[in-house]
Amino acid sequence: MLKKAIQFMVISALAFAFLNAIVKYLGSFNAYQIVFFRSIGTLAFTIPFLLKHKISIYGNKRTLLIIRGIFGVTSMSLFFMSLKYLPIGSAVSLRYISPIFAAIFALFILKEKIKPIQWLFFLVAFCGVLVLKGFDTQIGTTGLLLVIISSFFSGLVFIIIRKIGTSDHPVVVVNYFMMVATLVGGILCIPYWKTPIGWEWALLLSLGVFGYIGQLYMTKAFQLAETNKAAPLKYIEVIFTMLIGLTWFNESYTIWSVLGIVLIVIGLTLNTYTKTSK
Repeated sequence: MLKKAIQFMVISALAFAFLNAIVKYLGSFNAYQIVFFRSIGTLAFTIPFLLKHKISIYGNKRTLLIIRGIFGVTSMSLFFMSLKYLPIGSAVSLRYISPIFAAIFALFILKEKIKPIQWLFFLVAFCGVLVLKGFDTQIGTTGLLLVIISSFFSGLVFIIIRKIGTSDHPVVVVNYFMMVATLVGGILCIPYWKTPIGWEWALLLSLGVFGYIGQLYMTKAFQLAETNKAAPLKYIEVIFTMLIGLTWFNESYTIWSVLGIVLIVIGLTLNTYTKTSK
């Protein structure tokens, strides 16, 4: 079962890495237009799924579903914006600090307890951020702020999903997110609309496909393996994304940037393992 979960997580990581790379490549397009195509592409999968299985599209906890969608599209938009300013490997690593925000929100909003050792792991991850910002000249203030705020809203998403719980089917939650993102992205991109030419159409539409594949296989992996074994595997995305950055975009990573990324991944992996271990 674990071997199969690893295979699924690798597929998921590859899909998300390709999504990140395409967004980076389409840097001439406004982030809201990319959000629009990313979202409408995924709706092409989620809506037929819900209709086929006769699951209500409207959901049960509609207010929370809409709030989740708003927080989600905010996080997505800011992350896509950050890719214009940061190497994609660094951007993905920095985005993954969202569990720190989620843990803090859970402490105050959901009254969940945080094990003392988790604070140490958060500190390790935060030190990684400081190393990236302090020693990597490619990490500018604008890009860093965009991805940190993106992680902040991603942390809020985790909390809202916890509040929704099992009241709604996971695909309903994703579908709401994509509907809100399509609406918001579609409206906000109007002043910045750039008509795609040739190959750009395929790339923009592929965002939804890669996003759906990534989400689907990540879900399958979590269904097959225990959380503390499956969750750390999602950081494989960082490795794939860095390799793509090196080979496709000729990005360079100094020893300091690699150290910062490693600290972030180690800190958050240990946190996930500690949090989910019995």
